[in-house]
Amino acid sequence: MSELDPYLIPALDGVAYGLLLFVVAAGLVLSFGVAGILNLAHGTLYAIGAYVAAWLADGGWAAVPLALVAGVAASTAAGTALAGLLTPVKRGDHLTQALLTFGLALAGGSLLVSAFGPDDLPVRVPAVLDRPIDLAGHSYAAYRLVFIVVAAVIAVGLYLTVTRTRAGMLVRAAVDDPQMVACLGVNPTRVRVGVLAVSGALAGLAGVLGAPIIGPGPSTAATVLLLSLVVVVLGGLSSVGGTLLAALAVGEIQTLGVALLPTTAPFLLYAAMAVILAARARGVLRRWSTA
Repeated sequence: MSELDPYLIPALDGVAYGLLLFVVAAGLVLSFGVAGILNLAHGTLYAIGAYVAAWLADGGWAAVPLALVAGVAASTAAGTALAGLLTPVKRGDHLTQALLTFGLALAGGSLLVSAFGPDDLPVRVPAVLDRPIDLAGHSYAAYRLVFIVVAAVIAVGLYLTVTRTRAGMLVRAAVDDPQMVACLGVNPTRVRVGVLAVSGALAGLAGVLGAPIIGPGPSTAATVLLLSLVVVVLGGLSSVGGTLLAALAVGEIQTLGVALLPTTAPFLLYAAMAVILAARARGVLRRWSTA
């Protein structure tokens, strides 16, 4: 066990990082894999939540629910507005969706930098969470440990909602057979708008909770979007379970890679992507992307 001790903290950091990526990437799975909408402004929705958290957080407990409500509300509103702009775009026209959402992402990023400044912002958390705790003889940040528990609950709840509830089945049905859903009295367009609103809410929630881990700054939106796309591609475009596994794998590769192979760490993720995609092309990981 003593030989593994130096890697305990990086491994825990990988779990926290991976769960954060899952909460963000789950919004992409809903918008693209489930609703068929390619949203390249998703990282900006995360940044909105993170900036709101940094703006409102003052280190006191009273600011925590305020930051959560305000951050999620702002990202949800942005996601709903995005859905309105995408409504005229033909379903399945991913090139137009990509160009439109990428342009909105650039504009939104510029507005955030103009509003909050060009520097990375610190995020203050309550004092009881802003301290190390003893974990198997190691010091570990209390906030990250709490985040792991909260994010795990969110992950389980999201998975059950998408796979076990009527709302989740309705969303999937609206993609597979929108005419049939319309015959049931449900407007598929409203379903798409609702999916993007929920996607924005998830991004905002991840931004508020993850701000102390991936803080708000000029490069936050691009970084989060890139990693989320990696997770979604590896996990499967319509698989919540596969996305969770992929997010945890990416988190561990990123953190343990720095601890084990610091000189080659930046290339490990792309090497892992190549191996997984090659294996999937041969049918080895078919269940990975459909679970």
